[in-house]
Amino acid sequence: MDATSVHGKGRPTASAAALEHERLTSLIASMADGVIAVDDREHVVLYNGAALSILDVNGTITGQQLRDVLKVYDKDKQPVDIEEMVEAAKAPTTSRDYLLHYGDGSMANLYLSIAPVYLGYGAGGDHGHVLLLRDITREKSLEEERDEFISVVSHELRTPLAIAEGNLSNAQFIAKKSGDIEEIRKALSGAYEQVLFLAGMVNDLSTLSRAERGVLEISIEDVNAHQLIEEMCEGYRSQAEAKGLELKTDLDPNLELLHTSKLYVREILHNFITNAIKYTESGSVTVSATNAENGISFAVTDTGIGISRADQQKIFAKFFRSEDYRTRANSGTGLGLYITMKLAHLLGADIKATSELNHGSTFTIFVPNLPPDAGKPKTSEVAEQGT
Repeated sequence: MDATSVHGKGRPTASAAALEHERLTSLIASMADGVIAVDDREHVVLYNGAALSILDVNGTITGQQLRDVLKVYDKDKQPVDIEEMVEAAKAPTTSRDYLLHYGDGSMANLYLSIAPVYLGYGAGGDHGHVLLLRDITREKSLEEERDEFISVVSHELRTPLAIAEGNLSNAQFIAKKSGDIEEIRKALSGAYEQVLFLAGMVNDLSTLSRAERGVLEISIEDVNAHQLIEEMCEGYRSQAEAKGLELKTDLDPNLELLHTSKLYVREILHNFITNAIKYTESGSVTVSATNAENGISFAVTDTGIGISRADQQKIFAKFFRSEDYRTRANSGTGLGLYITMKLAHLLGADIKATSELNHGSTFTIFVPNLPPDAGKPKTSEVAEQGT
């Protein structure tokens, strides 16, 4: 046998080893996860393109010290000595709790797997480690949203359920003891209000679920905006009067028909009007509408508590609720305006909010006329909007 092709008993030929190395290199290069192999001195000896992408590096990292290319922080944002971690890994270890630190100060959530390997043949061969990297920032964000969702919904459900149960129990007690019809009516009315709140929450959650899955569809029709607003305000007038508020309309007498989704316009205005009434203790709420180029501009103006400049940047975010004690005094999930923005995107509408703390707010939305073929948006488009 040709001596140049053999490196010892049980070892592959040089050509076979080269072929095996080429296959391994191709396999690593094709992986979606980042791969970095280091020798026993923690020098980089092998990596793939995905690793460079995760590290945000353009040039080669071969031969560089691992700690110079991979700057890892723990979940408390404290720096971790990656080389000490690698040296301590005598068996495969994985974690989803590390952060990757970039030069501009930003961070990404990192899945990190470390496994010891032999780079030579046999137990006495050179050894090193292979690191597997994956950017899981999006996954972590979804996990945090899920946990926040469960926390918010369970908290918001608990209060109205407890109040409704208490009122119904009180009504039963009164019916048995005195039969006072007026007191029973008050108790049942209190329970009914909480059931309505729960129904509204379930409706919000249902709309949110369909919006997040991209299955909302638009049913286009000719909308008489003047009639729609008058009907809605009539429905909310008793709610406003119960707080001593004046609910007014300011409508262009020549409003044109609007070609869009009546259901979604109603839902958007519903959120604006109910929020205005909820967060206004005295004064008025005014709903207005004027013709605009190829559409109608709606506005809801109140004389309420207003929104701070900092909060105005967040009001359309999912689950956001201001820390203002006056806002916290009113129950809510922080989903109404988020859903409103989702629906506005579907309608091709633009929303603006202007407010001054303690001097009221104005929410304005321009709703354009939609073309006849705009009935069913693509799922991918709906999923992208509002993200």
